[in-house]
Amino acid sequence: MRWRLPLPILFLALAGCATVSNPSASDQDKPLYPGSQSNVASLSEVIAAHPDDPQAYNMRGVVYGEAGSNEPALADFNKAISLDPNYAQAYANRALVYRKIKKFDLALADDNKALAIDPSYASAYLGRGIVYREQGRNNQALEDFNKAITLRPENPEAFYNRGLLYQTQRQHAFAIDDFSTAIGLVGQKTEPYVARALSYLALSNAKLAADDLDQAVQLEPTNLRAWTSRGLAYERLGQKDKAAGSYAKALNINDKYQPAKEGFARVGGKIGQTYPTF
Repeated sequence: MRWRLPLPILFLALAGCATVSNPSASDQDKPLYPGSQSNVASLSEVIAAHPDDPQAYNMRGVVYGEAGSNEPALADFNKAISLDPNYAQAYANRALVYRKIKKFDLALADDNKALAIDPSYASAYLGRGIVYREQGRNNQALEDFNKAITLRPENPEAFYNRGLLYQTQRQHAFAIDDFSTAIGLVGQKTEPYVARALSYLALSNAKLAADDLDQAVQLEPTNLRAWTSRGLAYERLGQKDKAAGSYAKALNINDKYQPAKEGFARVGGKIGQTYPTF
């Protein structure tokens, strides 16, 4: 589920080979959204000039939320709701923060409130469906994802999340259809490629899985799960050097990640040796 304020997406170049070495500083130590501070400053000026504008608080809450500053985000959504108790979007945005911090009952209450205000609010159905899926309430989750798709069939996140639900139920053909639709709608996002690849692997189609994971690691070269899954796909294809290269990439991101360590050992990877990735 997306916030309402667009923020920049950064693309990184890929290297053609990999050697296991000491990993660089975690991406979590770097600014996630370089423009966030300036956005906060601009919106704070708007709030200073218009302290009773709920939309301004909601927008600043979105920026805080995207940057991972959950407490300031909640404070702004609370303020927006206090100023306008019928502000459905602020409830849905606050629900998203509650989901991120695993307060699912509060998230569910906010999505329900948003839907009570606006029964046609697709994002709230999507958000509530995610909570239901997290709680194992799969039938209710499916109903909400279906409703979100009916209301907004152009929303890739609804298809992606319904695909995840199908995947957990081992309905991989349905999951692949939904992930494919999500990819067709959004294109340049890593998650649906990785998810579709995992379903292809579950159906023993390692070649299609490898194709998806090739795309995923080019879109997001620091995605640990994508590199590790790619290692498994090439391992199953019998391309051990390329598998070792993928596992090595994963270990350079996180040298303690057990699935990558086990995969690297399985294909005979050796510390300090360079392996091809493409």
